Amino acid sequence: MEKPLLPRESGQFIAERSRDVFVEDEGVEKMAEVLYSLRHSDDLTASGWKKANPLAPAPTSDQGSALNWVFVVDTMNFSFWPEKETQQCEVTYKGTTYTGYMTLCAAITRAMEEGVPITDPKYFSQMSVEELGHILRSDNETPMPMLRERHQVLTEGGRALLEHGGSFRTFISQAGNDARKMVELIVEKIPSYRDEATYEGKRISFYKRAQILVADFWGIMEARGQGDIINMDWLTMFADYRVPQALVYLGALRYSDTLMQVLKNGELLSSGDRREVEIRGCSILCVELIKDRLCKLVQERDGQPCSVNSVIIDFYLWPYAKQHHKEMAHIPIHHTRCIYY
Repeated sequence: MEKPLLPRESGQFIAERSRDVFVEDEGVEKMAEVLYSLRHSDDLTASGWKKANPLAPAPTSDQGSALNWVFVVDTMNFSFWPEKETQQCEVTYKGTTYTGYMTLCAAITRAMEEGVPITDPKYFSQMSVEELGHILRSDNETPMPMLRERHQVLTEGGRALLEHGGSFRTFISQAGNDARKMVELIVEKIPSYRDEATYEGKRISFYKRAQILVADFWGIMEARGQGDIINMDWLTMFADYRVPQALVYLGALRYSDTLMQVLKNGELLSSGDRREVEIRGCSILCVELIKDRLCKLVQERDGQPCSVNSVIIDFYLWPYAKQHHKEMAHIPIHHTRCIYY
């Protein structure tokens, strides 16, 4: 079978043929200006990642356990949107109630405090669905979606780690310190990370969770002063359902009226649907263009080399979308139930 195009090339290929999603140059320009004004702030650094996720392990905590925590969370990091906005799964931890992706982080951290060895691959590679259900239990009547799928991918991921040294650190070290090789290794060894589709007869890829796993690994290593990972700028944004919404809201991406209506009607798009692929692919290209424009501004105005990559822009856009979700409510997210995002 032919190898799929890589995420950046996939974004380009899709955007050139897209029928319902369009990158808007004016919006790209505006976004680059906004990010340029933030270029000296923490929002545009790897440490912005830790700020965006207060539940991530402290950089000073045990490295092996912190990296396994990231692996467990990223392996199950998909599909948190609720069937009805009023029925969100919630997890309260240390007095704060979390929804969405943060319910997963809170549930895993809560389990660790309860003495469950959830970051040990020996445990999570053979845990039962019931055990995981207890760990991910909601504090209201709405459970976290897709429990069986989360169980399947986590036990599969645990077995992969056990076959390669027994921890995420030993597993990922096979790729040296190269971000691209890390993504390729994860995708090759762990089936649930193979986020691929066919578009206009061509195999394409997004590798959203594989890229996030590498970026989170970098975030933790960077915070420990060990983030000398090469090829970080090979990674693209992480094509999910939250960042495209922010890009449309900020005018850098546009949906056709037909697609906007489909999304407003709450229609479910299956994984691999042409429109779903266009939303994800055009988001990737859009962030690439914002990054290129931003780097041009930095070079022209400051005479400086540009250190911002697509990951850092994603680290900015995702919390932005979370914080402004009320203002963005008139722009619907697309709904796809799958294990890829």
